[in-house]
Amino acid sequence: QVQLVESGGGSVQPGGSLRLSCAASGSTFSWYVMGWYRQPPGKERELVASITTGGSTNYADSVKGRFTISRDNAKNTVYLQMNSLKPEDTAVYYCNAVHQRATFLNYWGQGTQVTVSS
Repeated sequence: QVQLVESGGGSVQPGGSLRLSCAASGSTFSWYVMGWYRQPPGKERELVASITTGGSTNYADSVKGRFTISRDNAKNTVYLQMNSLKPEDTAVYYCNAVHQRATFLNYWGQGTQVTVSS
């Protein structure tokens, strides 16, 4: 069992920056592929970025060049640095962990709200 706790959300003006953190506990963090998803109001949840156990990253086209995902295995934490934020980035952001060899081991955080508005 993995527990995920997100932090760092909030309200920011367009063009601003935020850094989300997701602290994991309960299992060996380095065994998990970590991802950030978001769910805008009235829309489906979508993948924003992911990072493998080896550090390879993947991004949604809409955030490429603006967002950076990273992980610190020593701190059991994954980060999402969000720059040049746009109103369309407004959403609840969720942290996700999937075991690299057992994808049925799939865990979610409770979510953190990000609002981009002038």
